[in-house]
Amino acid sequence: MNELMKEDIRKACEVMQKGGVILYPTDTIWGIGCDATNAEAVKRVYEIKKRADSKAMLVLVDNAVKVDFYVKEPPEVAFDLIECATKPMTIIYDDARNLAPNLLAEDGSVGIRVTSEEFSKQLCFRFRKAIVSTSANVSGEPSPATFHDISEEIKQAVDYIVQSRQNETAAPKPSSIIKLGRGGLIKVIRE
Repeated sequence: MNELMKEDIRKACEVMQKGGVILYPTDTIWGIGCDATNAEAVKRVYEIKKRADSKAMLVLVDNAVKVDFYVKEPPEVAFDLIECATKPMTIIYDDARNLAPNLLAEDGSVGIRVTSEEFSKQLCFRFRKAIVSTSANVSGEPSPATFHDISEEIKQAVDYIVQSRQNETAAPKPSSIIKLGRGGLIKVIRE
């Protein structure tokens, strides 16, 4: 990990620990993030995105073991899916816990992605809590493919903008989304 990344992670963690909101690169597109356990910080993210808080946002963690902390009884198949995934995959779980209530869907479910991309993985590891990850755009507008596509409105609304990976030009793909429901239900929402 280079010095810029270390400093970015230190500052981003400091901002999130104080309830702030960051703009950061993930394993998919650039995201708006905050402490996923802080309801006030989550509320600010909804406000920045001009999005109704009845629409849930997903969270990132650095390790599949952490899924157990945020989901009452994750199905065993979830860990098989995470282990076999060849690209970013968000899994929606029932019975979320230990997260800000306004982050969850109306049915109490939450989307969790275990990131393997270096920056977001190190950020989650150092922060030691789940981090909100929602596309860096105002709700209804196209998701920005690169850092340079993010609107000034979003950039000015956050408390810290990560410097790492800003010059990348490749447009990453969104994650696949799978819902794991009670009784072994598996539903592919986006491949």
